[in-house]
Amino acid sequence: MADLKIIVLEGDDTGQELLEEALRVLDPSVTQVEATFERHDLSLENRRATDNEAVLDAARAMTDAGFGLKAPTVTPEGADDVGSPNRILREQVDGKVIIRTGRRIPGVSPFAGVHFPISVCRMAVGDAYGAKQWRERDPDSGDELAFRTERISRSVCRATAEYAFRTAAKIHGRVYGGPKWTVSPIYEGMLKEELDAAAERHREVPYVPVLIDATYAGLISGVADAPLVIPALNRDGDCLSDFVLPLFGSIAGAESVLLSFDEDYEIDTVMAEAPHGTAPALKGKNIANPMGMIMAGAALLHYVSLRGRPDADLASRAIYESVLEATAAGIRTPDLGGHATTAEFTDETISRVRTKIDIWSALGSTT
Repeated sequence: MADLKIIVLEGDDTGQELLEEALRVLDPSVTQVEATFERHDLSLENRRATDNEAVLDAARAMTDAGFGLKAPTVTPEGADDVGSPNRILREQVDGKVIIRTGRRIPGVSPFAGVHFPISVCRMAVGDAYGAKQWRERDPDSGDELAFRTERISRSVCRATAEYAFRTAAKIHGRVYGGPKWTVSPIYEGMLKEELDAAAERHREVPYVPVLIDATYAGLISGVADAPLVIPALNRDGDCLSDFVLPLFGSIAGAESVLLSFDEDYEIDTVMAEAPHGTAPALKGKNIANPMGMIMAGAALLHYVSLRGRPDADLASRAIYESVLEATAAGIRTPDLGGHATTAEFTDETISRVRTKIDIWSALGSTT
């Protein structure tokens, strides 16, 4: 089998602590997947010290290796500071799509009766992020005016639409939602055009185009009666993710995956991460939920398996099942109403992963 290198992008505060928990699960002695882990320090301190060269180095390494696992990082507020490492990484690896999937956590009651998985498939670059911004004084009234110049591209719209339909086909769901194309037919309408075109290419996938505001309303009024994939602009998708994931109990209960593609929309580079923040108030307390970071590792192994690594597919499945079985057994951190520490949850997950892989190997199972 080909050598597997995973680029590990270190982060800040509790985010870094949870990354270490995920790496405990990904250890080859646990997963039986041989891999090397190349670490890059993306802490705020190092980004400032290197004027973001550390981020650029990490992006180059990730492009070469094809796989990255990233901890949550701090984005400073100052306009003259180092900015968002996520934006730089997405641009440097030519990321086009971010997909975040909320799913029912066993033993945790979801809100609004939502039980089926919901995947938010959003643009990874452009839109409100990185837009040119400025302020002026109105010459007549003297009022202060703020401006922002946003842009999206046809290629990113097409990738977002295509991957949304491919995902829906894979999970036997429907593509639901969309931008506010009625108000913005030129700008947001570009994504709608690509969604309509993708629907023609994938006629087997149910397609229900709905304006973004109605999408929010539908999610809490019963539309999620089957698996959903919601395609979105960059900012819309960011907001939708933070809305959808807590419907299942906690934003820390799911993973986020950045994807870049070749010209046939086959995956080139994958970066998996937890979608939550750095939670500085929880640093050192051993109570933060590691589920999202651990499942990011599981997601990464799934994409590794697509390159001819059945051992990675087995490990990915074992991790996903073990995380959800642990919560079903009542091993939950405080955000999910439990009393388990971060380390205890990880220990339970590791124990279950080891058992599953041992049993499946004894039975000769590879699926």
